[in-house]
Amino acid sequence: MSYTLIISEKPTAAKRIAQALSTGELKKLGRKDAPYYKITRAGKEIVVVPAVGHLFVLDEKEKGARWTYPVFSVDWKPTFQKKENLWSKKYYQNITSLAKKANDFVSACDYDVEGSVISYNILRFICGVKDGKRMKFSTLTPPDLVEAYENSSPHLDFSQIEAGLTRHYMDWYFGINISRALTLSVEHVGGFWTLSTGRVQGPTLNILEERQKEIMKFKPVPFWQLELHGVLGGKKIAALHEKDKFWKKDEVEEAMGNCKDKDGVVDKVEKKEHKQYPPFPFDLTTLQREAYNRFGYSPKQTMDMAQGLYEHALISYPRTSSQKLPAKIGYKNILKKLSGQKKYEELCEKLLGRKFLRPNEGKKEDPAHPAIFPTGNKPKKINRYQMKVYDLIVKRFLAVFADPALREQVRVEIKVDGETFLAHGIRTLKPNWIDFYKPYAVFKEEILPDVSKGDEVKVDEILILDKETEPPSRYSQASILKEMENLGLGTKATRAHILQTLYDRGYIRERSIQVTDLGEAVVNALGKYCPEIVSPDLTKKFESDMELVENGKKSREEILEDVEKELVNILANFKEHEKHIGEEILKAIKEYEKKIHTVGKCECGGELKIIHSRRTGKRFVGCSNYPKCTNSYPLPQHGYIEVISRECKCGLNLIQVKAKGKRPWRFCIKCGFETKLKKKKDSKDVKKKEEK
Repeated sequence: MSYTLIISEKPTAAKRIAQALSTGELKKLGRKDAPYYKITRAGKEIVVVPAVGHLFVLDEKEKGARWTYPVFSVDWKPTFQKKENLWSKKYYQNITSLAKKANDFVSACDYDVEGSVISYNILRFICGVKDGKRMKFSTLTPPDLVEAYENSSPHLDFSQIEAGLTRHYMDWYFGINISRALTLSVEHVGGFWTLSTGRVQGPTLNILEERQKEIMKFKPVPFWQLELHGVLGGKKIAALHEKDKFWKKDEVEEAMGNCKDKDGVVDKVEKKEHKQYPPFPFDLTTLQREAYNRFGYSPKQTMDMAQGLYEHALISYPRTSSQKLPAKIGYKNILKKLSGQKKYEELCEKLLGRKFLRPNEGKKEDPAHPAIFPTGNKPKKINRYQMKVYDLIVKRFLAVFADPALREQVRVEIKVDGETFLAHGIRTLKPNWIDFYKPYAVFKEEILPDVSKGDEVKVDEILILDKETEPPSRYSQASILKEMENLGLGTKATRAHILQTLYDRGYIRERSIQVTDLGEAVVNALGKYCPEIVSPDLTKKFESDMELVENGKKSREEILEDVEKELVNILANFKEHEKHIGEEILKAIKEYEKKIHTVGKCECGGELKIIHSRRTGKRFVGCSNYPKCTNSYPLPQHGYIEVISRECKCGLNLIQVKAKGKRPWRFCIKCGFETKLKKKKDSKDVKKKEEK
């Protein structure tokens, strides 16, 4: 008996789709670790089967014994052909067997470029069909899924498919060819290190390196400020001289002399009230930035947590660039459901008591999905990290419907024998939306006493402050995401992954992002000899081209032909300078390798280093003065290990271990776990700078 085969992107989604559409018995079939579902709806049999993301990836058609470049001959191959992805084979086999008896195919993968490519490849390579119906939904709630099924499009979304295929080929061409060129350049000058870069990686690393150069080149300039401390209206106040920065010391000393040992008088009071409008609804990038600033979560961590919340049907699809909340999502219905959670009951009741609900929306739109919003379902079986992100999304959703806050700014001019000092105050008169977004709405409150012109100011002291201009702040993970978005580098769905790749490759480190010696060498060598690779201009051009593909104004073949021509020219130029590029990078690799393998000083005066034994294959920490010094310390034998810049109280650097599927952990070879870390005095200052 034939049936309709619905293909979902992930197992969790398959289960929710089956539960939502079933009007009879729901049968869970297949393997325990790779199930699919058989249901009936209106007397018709339906099978819902999941993939696990991409079941096909681009790969070289015919691999040679040795690497070469440029290469453009590629093909789609099953992911399970690579040993590390063998686990995906059972999902592939499920679809293969189920496709044989299906007479109708429906794509229920995520409605975006990636989801469209995933389903298209499954349909054409496994099911043997070139078209099918398309379900479009933004939440995994039963009403949305039923509506998406009943009103599914008769054809696949070929515009998104073409844009997605173009991106995959383009990124493969850039990534493989340039990464091979870099790796071979080092090999050809006698070294070995696997290097990578790509169409977006290179320009992003270049932005970070340019900022680092600005900081390194920065020369502080001294300046002085004159600060008054006194009592006004019975309260202590501080006020700065109206000139703010004095660039000559004799000028500040002259001003100081003019008002020394004298009291002041209020010369002018200005008060202004202004409306502080609610924030816009979350798109993915602003959610990632806010979660970083509030909780310290990396963009990738936030993306993973948001994906988990989506799969639990708690929020809408997170990979969106929209700041719009269309009325069709049902504002009142969501608020009524949220009011069933005690934490949000009071806030929801306030909004439900209004005649009209109108969100404060931003300009950004996404044709596929609205801004991120909660479905109203109660959270169950989610961890505390996901709960924080969920609360942030709910509070943001509530805040966008609230009234603007009313705030007051006060400016007081104080005259001290001809010299003018300014005191500034700001306070919230009516919090309105701020109450809905607590504790995430953070605003400075500086309340001045209620004063009038002519009031006396008792001056306690006037200080000359010696200061220097400061270099620009390093990028944080939040601010670099914003910069990437502004420059059109990557997409809402890929930026977090690109940033994480730069960390994983050892090109950058720390929360306040520093480019490593290795990262510097790679980006500087490319910038010197092949500047197109690290320039955002080329990437922006191809991003614009992909939009033209999605809008049907250009073909995939046209774009890829341009890409090939561009890469042939870039790589020919690279070949000419290969030796110089390789030598510059190899020098940095040796320094970098020394840094990530050197733990610190041994008691004998030698260096303690991570050593990989050729005889036993094991790794440990040993002394450079061996065999005179036999000090050694054991290491975990699994996972990627490196020495990081943080020190233990004993003076040795910590070792970090990263194992697949586990959280990274750190320890001291002498003292044990991270509990013995030194506290950095400037950590609060760094955090403040990152948030600017």
